[in-house]
Amino acid sequence: MTTSAMTIPLVDMQGVREGDPDSLARAGEAIHNACTQVGFFYIINHGLSQAVIDDAMQAAQRFFAEPLERKAQVAVNKHHRGFHRRGGATMYQATRPDEKEFYGFGLDLAEDDPSVLAGEALRGPNQWPDFMPEFQPAMDRYFVEVGRCGADLLRAIAMSLDIDPEFFADKYTKPLQRTQAVYYPVQSDDRPADQFGVAPHTDYGCVTLLYQDAVGGLQVRELGSERWIDAPFIEGSLVVNVGDLLARWSNDRFRSTLHRVINTSGRERYSIATFYDPTYAALVDPVDLGVAADEAIYPPVAAGDYILGRIDASMSYRKSAAP
Repeated sequence: MTTSAMTIPLVDMQGVREGDPDSLARAGEAIHNACTQVGFFYIINHGLSQAVIDDAMQAAQRFFAEPLERKAQVAVNKHHRGFHRRGGATMYQATRPDEKEFYGFGLDLAEDDPSVLAGEALRGPNQWPDFMPEFQPAMDRYFVEVGRCGADLLRAIAMSLDIDPEFFADKYTKPLQRTQAVYYPVQSDDRPADQFGVAPHTDYGCVTLLYQDAVGGLQVRELGSERWIDAPFIEGSLVVNVGDLLARWSNDRFRSTLHRVINTSGRERYSIATFYDPTYAALVDPVDLGVAADEAIYPPVAAGDYILGRIDASMSYRKSAAP
């Protein structure tokens, strides 16, 4: 059963971006309410130009329209960069692989970068299709702009937790920002009940920023019930949700909410998801967010170690690479 998305709030980021203290306080309050009650919200006036978004979405559509054998030339590598074919991701507790393709990229680091040489997983150079030279610049521009948006958002999230607005800044000096262009083929109405574009799951990291097209299909599990809430396209918006790492950091004050995608629209669906996560070694400790030591539910953990463990459990290429 699904119902209206009206319970998913909308937060205006204009004043936050401009550095207005009153706007930052209002956004923090709205985000606190959203993150403690729903775990999802929309943001508008977020700073991503529509031209950059459109270029990235159009480039994604052209890439995914290529034959599989061409896309496979840039198959996902050890750095978690590149093309993931359909069937390559199975969410934890899911019975079938997701019905999607996606292309992943992140902070572009050379092989001799200290983080790469230190063996930090998920670090390294991006790879790009040489048969489609316009793909890289379109995605690079999107990556830069959505990263700026993520930094603005974290100031408002810090306010929502009643801590210094700059608390997260030194935890993101070299972020594990990962962006994915995603393609969902059409699913039939008579699909198996356990077949999804993306099976029900929670995200692994701190915050996810999603641009989705107007096709629809994203649904959020209502807290305390069996109902699924539609999260439709809202023009000019990004969808934001809390990930498991931020829920842990907040000592479960913030909710990391189950969500899924079912594309029975009769049209192909495209989106761009960004997982805006801290520097690999950043210590995630609820005590640092104002929780008393004897009330902390979770021990400290390095952000990258936690995220890597979750990825290893859901991506087939990571499972096959594991010792």
